[in-house]
Amino acid sequence: MTITGIISALIVGLIIGALGRLVVPGRQSMPVWLHMVIGVGAALLGTVLARAGGFADTAGIDWRELLLQIVLAAIAVAIVAGVGGRRSVSRY
Repeated sequence: MTITGIISALIVGLIIGALGRLVVPGRQSMPVWLHMVIGVGAALLGTVLARAGGFADTAGIDWRELLLQIVLAAIAVAIVAGVGGRRSVSRY
């Protein structure tokens, strides 16, 4: 992987994190940087799963891989937001 590939993967991961946040309904009390980290992780995991599934290398934009990455980011955002929401205890 070249430096250009790494930079483009990071940019796609940041976008995927933002899309994952938009897909999950409700309000998430998570910082923006956490969404970005989740997006980068989901992009990497989505690429690995797409390669294992045999649909990672296509001509042009691979819409199936992008959709898989967005779904993974949405699932991760929902899990992290749910865990973070349960930890906050009301004092009243």
